[in-house]
Amino acid sequence: MADEDKKFSRQLIGKTVVSKTGKRFGEVGDIVFETRSGELIHMVLINPTSYTEKLELEKDKQGNILIPFSAVIAIGDFMVIAEEDII
Repeated sequence: MADEDKKFSRQLIGKTVVSKTGKRFGEVGDIVFETRSGELIHMVLINPTSYTEKLELEKDKQGNILIPFSAVIAIGDFMVIAEEDII
């Protein structure tokens, strides 16, 4: 993988999360990963939209919405997710 293809976690924090159809979900507030394997598990969503709040997605103990990292299909100016993978 070329260096320009790699992303550091600090580059992901604050990115706007949108579906591939353009629906805005909120912003990446944090990333949850498995410490032993380094596998990315969830993104913690901050500033969720009213649309996102209605979806009744998985939440952490603090009530923050969690988006499975497996739903991410692209990372650029936005974090693009496959909405069908989280509903």
